[in-house]
Amino acid sequence: MVPSEDAIAKFISCVPDADEGKAWVFLEGAASIDEAVEEYLDNPGKYSQPETRSLKQANVVPGSVDEAPPAYHAPSHSLSNNGGGHTVHQYLRTHTNKVIEAARIRARDEQEMQNILQKVQLAHRIFNSDIEPEHDVDGFLCGCDIHQYMGLKVRRLGVQKMWSEAVMYPGEKSYHDCYQTTFGYYSKNPYKMRVTSPYGNFSSSYIGMGIGMARPIARYYSLSVHQTISLNAQLNGEAQSAIDAREPRMNIWDLENPDISRSILASEASSTSTKKGDEGLAYDKSEKRGEQSSASATANSNGEASSSSKPSRFVTLKKAFSIKSAEEKAAIKLEAALGQCRQLRDEIIQEENSRWPDAEWRQIVAAYQNNVGMANTIAQTRQFKPIQYLHMLQAGYFEPIPVAWANQISNPLKFTVDASAGWRGITPAWRGYDDTAEERLYWVLNHRAGASQRLKPDMISALDMARRRMASAVEPPPAYFAADDTCHLQHTSEGYSKQVMPPPFRPYDGPETASDNSVILVDVSGSMDFEPMRPLYDEYLITGYTRSTQPKNRDTAKAIIRRFTDALANHDHNFQGYQLTTFANHAEYIGILNHQNFEKVWGTVRFGGGTRVMTGWQKVKELHFQQHSASATYHPVYGWQAGPETPILRVLLLLDGEAQDMDEFELDLLGLSWVHVTIFLVGVDGCPHHHRHANELQRISEVNPHVSFVDAQGNTPERFVTHELLKRHLGYDLSMQEFERMEHPPAYTA
Repeated sequence: MVPSEDAIAKFISCVPDADEGKAWVFLEGAASIDEAVEEYLDNPGKYSQPETRSLKQANVVPGSVDEAPPAYHAPSHSLSNNGGGHTVHQYLRTHTNKVIEAARIRARDEQEMQNILQKVQLAHRIFNSDIEPEHDVDGFLCGCDIHQYMGLKVRRLGVQKMWSEAVMYPGEKSYHDCYQTTFGYYSKNPYKMRVTSPYGNFSSSYIGMGIGMARPIARYYSLSVHQTISLNAQLNGEAQSAIDAREPRMNIWDLENPDISRSILASEASSTSTKKGDEGLAYDKSEKRGEQSSASATANSNGEASSSSKPSRFVTLKKAFSIKSAEEKAAIKLEAALGQCRQLRDEIIQEENSRWPDAEWRQIVAAYQNNVGMANTIAQTRQFKPIQYLHMLQAGYFEPIPVAWANQISNPLKFTVDASAGWRGITPAWRGYDDTAEERLYWVLNHRAGASQRLKPDMISALDMARRRMASAVEPPPAYFAADDTCHLQHTSEGYSKQVMPPPFRPYDGPETASDNSVILVDVSGSMDFEPMRPLYDEYLITGYTRSTQPKNRDTAKAIIRRFTDALANHDHNFQGYQLTTFANHAEYIGILNHQNFEKVWGTVRFGGGTRVMTGWQKVKELHFQQHSASATYHPVYGWQAGPETPILRVLLLLDGEAQDMDEFELDLLGLSWVHVTIFLVGVDGCPHHHRHANELQRISEVNPHVSFVDAQGNTPERFVTHELLKRHLGYDLSMQEFERMEHPPAYTA
């Protein structure tokens, strides 16, 4: 049978120990509710190991417990490493909380579910990542890949519920998008009836009779995006206001101050009397009438009032029903509020002490907060918004990113945020972000000292800005023409592509010194070796892709690296070469690259896989600190900590698109002052996706002076790009004359 919401509710009412996921699988395999209940009572574990053969063949296997986010360990003592001279910690104690435990469970199959969704989308030619495929036939069950994916989502409801309970704020309710009612008026999901389906109002999901694959329709998708953006903003505003109103009105760090208690008591009494003004007025009038009646009735025959008049019947009634005065009610409320505040304060202190157990941990955290520019904001949040502070504290918002996360298949900064499906973020205004890393990145950018409000561009704004940037491209300066550029050697198409000119160079970090360590980090994901393709749009809906006549990104990257390292070697008089590290799904140190061995070393590079920049970044840091370990310390959770004598690490990073963990990488860079990264983004000519990513990198370079950025598209003027990269890598405005002198290959002596 088809598991409807009513059927699931009836099933759970019969067997209360079953959850929604159990109800779904048992109903799915039975002809009636009674049969499903009987099967469950006979064998509750019948469907504990569901098989989904065609979809379980995804590239990424489910993560194990060992791949879950690491626990935080407390060092017991320090030992000196005889070889390197740096400090190594041994640790025994383990810290956890409800967010860490929920993340541990969610991380087991998070990446697998993302891979399966992408696989199903591509199989049905759905190219917008936010559109989930519609079921082929809603009238009956089948074994299609869409229905299997829907089943996997339902079986994951227990994980979703656990995650929601861990990150929800007081007063919020969880929801999901599985097996919604036919008429969404009774759905808890606020997006169900307030956002149009991208498939149109008469798609199979609405009438329940469609046969065949539903296809997204451009005008309905545009309407859906507009409605989602509007609803996100509304719900974010309401959620932020709701939690702000729930924050304690007293200072939880000064609860023993009697003046505060008296002021709160007076405030409570005032608000209570105002709120109950009408009722209080009625009681007062009733009491006065009762008193007058009592006085009249007890007057003696001589006209003298009785010395002891009867109490009012209303006063007696109030006492009988224990009706309390406004002051008494306020005092009770105050005591309850004080108890809640003490509990909140104790939870914060316990979390802080367990998470950062000694002075060294706290020093690392304090240094991170200062480097990022959030120390004052965090202190203000802790004092005036302690509920929100505790939530973000439990999610690790106020500390460096644990190094072990970089090489895990999934971690708490790789979790999908999907408002329409009920997968929540950490902050109150989480709706509209793609994942938890992007949410945290924008929270940091918006709460740094002196930072203006930076709202994440919604999908429509981001695409419109990308198109405007693309339209601003101009012909590159003719002085940089080179007949040996890759596009000319391969004869892909005539001339150079128009380029968006980088902003004028403004130095921030000091110029390169002899002690600085320059390295090359290159993206070798599968897209670097693909034939260049650009998307075709109908409004905001991607309908397909078309080929672009230009060299492959790997060929352009190779040429830029050769020119860059030759010029840098001439400048540094470093003819031994530079470390080359590559990354895709994993990082690999290739070796030392120089003019003489370039072709041999580059020939060992292999392309293929995803784009996980954090794996490469961690490898580069490890290599750097292996050389300079004497000036640094190592922490078991946060990794290497540079000392005042640690040389600057200068990285040239080459990308051809947005990495899966780019936001995580940008977050990590915000907390580091000993590194300078120059990013080169190579892309397809006339591709809005390239320019959207370029806009994001440009925003990051504007807020983080240790990051600079250059991009190129299509047929690339390699000398122009190399000159701009050298300016930013070396840290000064390199003149054209000096650049031309540096271009000549270095002279080697036998």
